[in-house]
Amino acid sequence: MNNTLSLPAVAKLNLLLHITGRRADGYHELQSIFQLLDYGDTLHFSTLPTAELRLSCNQAELVTDDNLVLKAARLLQRTTGCTQGAAIQLEKRLPMGGGLGGGSSDAATTLLALNQLWQLGLSRQQLAELGLQLGADVPVFVQGYTAFAEGVGEHLTPIALPERWYLVATPNCHISTKEIFQHPDLPRDTAKISLQQVLKSEWRNDCEPLVSQLYPNVALTLQWLLEYAPSRMTGTGASVFAAFSDRMQAEAALRNLPSFCRGFVARGVNESPVLAALAAFR
Repeated sequence: MNNTLSLPAVAKLNLLLHITGRRADGYHELQSIFQLLDYGDTLHFSTLPTAELRLSCNQAELVTDDNLVLKAARLLQRTTGCTQGAAIQLEKRLPMGGGLGGGSSDAATTLLALNQLWQLGLSRQQLAELGLQLGADVPVFVQGYTAFAEGVGEHLTPIALPERWYLVATPNCHISTKEIFQHPDLPRDTAKISLQQVLKSEWRNDCEPLVSQLYPNVALTLQWLLEYAPSRMTGTGASVFAAFSDRMQAEAALRNLPSFCRGFVARGVNESPVLAALAAFR
């Protein structure tokens, strides 16, 4: 039996983000399109005979007790009574606080990998429900499909979008999702629309005007990217993106990236590479 496994943890973009209400528990109701990318972090897993969990990372400051990778592993142990452990190495590429879902994706990949290595036999739906305890974005990464999301992000309808190349630029500011969602000026009353209406409408991000006002570098990055293609912010930022029909156009724009940004070019995918990697492992 294999006791090691390496899997990707891909980024997502919110191609649109509508805030449609606020629940009594403080969570926000939303509608979004989660576009998965073929770019992200990589995690390496090795099983341990005891319940010990070890995490290492190329960014040492991320190795803390509240890292979502460790939280996901502990949750899986607790839920299933599993007495095995794991040594986990995280290769971090996605920026923190960028709105690309890096932490949630790392957590989802951890659930998928350890379910396999520890031979727990949980379904992807069961893992997605567990993942929701860790964060609203985790289920879409567990399911592994580009999707239309409703609720707090857990009600997912897989959709197939045309292949596009995305330039993603992240200005040098860290944005707290909690700060944005608690801000009194955030609009929370966008009318709900059906998926059919979504696919015919102009897409926008309800958080973008507020974040652009609070973080001038986000506004500047959106303005810079607008020279090449229509630009939008993903999630609560700080990352912004534009879609291109081919890779060369996106990479030509990337070469002119402002000095206060970091960026990458990635292909939008309808199915996460993590699913193919898991299938190959079996």
